[in-house]
Amino acid sequence: MSGLLSPELLANIGKQSAPRREIVTRRDIRKYAIATDNRQRKYLDGDVAPPMFHVALFWDVVELDQLTPDGVSIDTLLPKFPLEKAMAGGLDIEYHRPIHPGDWLTSVRTLTDIYEKSGRSGPLIFYEIVMDVTNDDGALVIREKTTRILR
Repeated sequence: MSGLLSPELLANIGKQSAPRREIVTRRDIRKYAIATDNRQRKYLDGDVAPPMFHVALFWDVVELDQLTPDGVSIDTLLPKFPLEKAMAGGLDIEYHRPIHPGDWLTSVRTLTDIYEKSGRSGPLIFYEIVMDVTNDDGALVIREKTTRILR
């Protein structure tokens, strides 16, 4: 290993975002269903949210100068890493409850792991973020684990 991960960097494991609370609207469900060409009537009518609906629900709305070169909002949960080229490493989504219009949902993101591996082209840094989405009763609605790779 190249030793890119300092104790200070690893100390960020466990860091959490502030809770983000959003309401789900029938209109937003319908727009998402149309945009993703999901033609099931329950989605087009906005009765229940289709899979992946939650992804953009908690995204920041920011000015263009606050986006990374690839058009993604700068993630303030993350520390400054010694490697910067990001690649997708995996996405695992567990759906525990359906999402309906009128639901107030709260998300909290946690940086759960940072580790290093050697790749063919050199060192790689992996990090994992778990986002828990709960309803106003405190029940888990979605757990999403994202893995990113930096080189």
